Amino acid sequence: MAHTAFLLDNQICFRLYTAARLITQAYTPMFQELGITYPQYLVLLVLWEHDGQPVNDIAHRLLLETNTVTPLLQRMEKGGLLKRKRDKTDKRKQIVSLTPKGQEMEEQAFQLIPQGMGDQLKSCPLSIEDYTRLAQELDSLINTLKSK
Repeated sequence: MAHTAFLLDNQICFRLYTAARLITQAYTPMFQELGITYPQYLVLLVLWEHDGQPVNDIAHRLLLETNTVTPLLQRMEKGGLLKRKRDKTDKRKQIVSLTPKGQEMEEQAFQLIPQGMGDQLKSCPLSIEDYTRLAQELDSLINTLKSK
């Protein structure tokens, strides 16, 4: 091979892709127990942090386009996790709020996910400080790439 830059072992993108795929896979049994998907979990995290947000704000927080988030919200509304309504002051905006079922799921997720992920990662030699530093480094990477 003439270009060592094209060796799979030299690709950071492959490591990021693989880690993301395997982390999502590790979450899957817990999400199945809750009856949600990974993208739905992300929306719930945003709404648990601050309920009653416009669709655009949710999409922005998740670094997604609104046309990606809207079908997801529609499925979640059909599943009884949230409700969408028009903003009283700006009819073009839809405000997304949790239903009681969506609010209750926060406690269910809290009882299930942190311990479940901790169990899956207990053999990993990384410390809490390592995970914190890794998150900060990934944030730097994300912020650099999203500004392009």
